[in-house]
Amino acid sequence: MIAARRAGVRALDLIYPPICLACRRATAGHFALCPACWAQMRFIERPYCEKLGTPFDVDLGQPGLLSPDAIANPPVFARARSVVRFDDGPAQRIVHRLKYYDRLETARPLGQWMARSGAELLDDADILVPVPMHRLRLIGRRHNQAAALAQAVSQATGVPAAMTALARVKPTPPQVGLSRAQRAANMQGAFRAREEGRLDILDRRVVLVDDVMTSGATANSAARALLRGGARRVDVLTFARVVTGA
Repeated sequence: MIAARRAGVRALDLIYPPICLACRRATAGHFALCPACWAQMRFIERPYCEKLGTPFDVDLGQPGLLSPDAIANPPVFARARSVVRFDDGPAQRIVHRLKYYDRLETARPLGQWMARSGAELLDDADILVPVPMHRLRLIGRRHNQAAALAQAVSQATGVPAAMTALARVKPTPPQVGLSRAQRAANMQGAFRAREEGRLDILDRRVVLVDDVMTSGATANSAARALLRGGARRVDVLTFARVVTGA
């Protein structure tokens, strides 16, 4: 059985040679990064803000610290975790391939990375909920990258995913170029817990899944809708996040 599986993998490699997720150069295995792109990935590790998951520049040696931003602007969600900083390097290229170029196979390795980075959230989670896309945008995009990532995280961890528990009821314009205040206003009332999915989140510990966190406006709006729908707690897990001043 093992020999047959290895032969199948070798045959697959001849037909579809493994290439880097980010730059498309040849790699040793499928769904991997080449050494150059791996070296450019800025993974987020402790020390970081326990609420926002944003990395600190220095290790103060005190666990459980909060960033000034988390203290001044407490989020609606309990905790956020991300795999990597979102910049104009490999992380951005990977996200764009999944988001804009229908490379849904990219969701699988990203979901595995997210499962590791978000282990403390997922260990006591009851349900995963992807950030939904408005139906008008979904028609043009054809797929929701957050849903693909939620499915991948679910497969990696065994935590079930409630794919339709949350609805995007407001067709918000793109957030690019907006200030923090404008982003928050843009996302106000954008989500609603679905009546038919309420039992999926009622008194449940929810992990909200998305591809990128920027200001947190989307995560706050979605978390607020889930809490109003009866969720006990909402954490947030994304593949990448924007780190200001990074």
